[in-house]
Amino acid sequence: MIRTLLALSISCFGLTFAASANASAELARSKNCMACHAAEKKLIGPSYKDIAAKYASDKDAVARLSKKVREGGVGVWGQIPMPANPQVSEDEANTLVKWVLSTR
Repeated sequence: MIRTLLALSISCFGLTFAASANASAELARSKNCMACHAAEKKLIGPSYKDIAAKYASDKDAVARLSKKVREGGVGVWGQIPMPANPQVSEDEANTLVKWVLSTR
């Protein structure tokens, strides 16, 4: 009985995580992030995988990158600027950044 409950709990957690990851990918598509970024390869901007690797040990990465999503920036990944995205709310930016950082 305990094993069955444990297995069910793990399965539910996995489904919740998968749904959350899928929802974040959908959010990225809906906010046009995929026009410049891809999961595994550089497009106009760096890949999500490269971003996650670069900021893996940065405890302030979520706040820093969420601000960059909303306000834009240039210089960290070269001279191609990332435009500001004021249509992305602070909560959406945090969700997107957390998702990107989980793509290691």
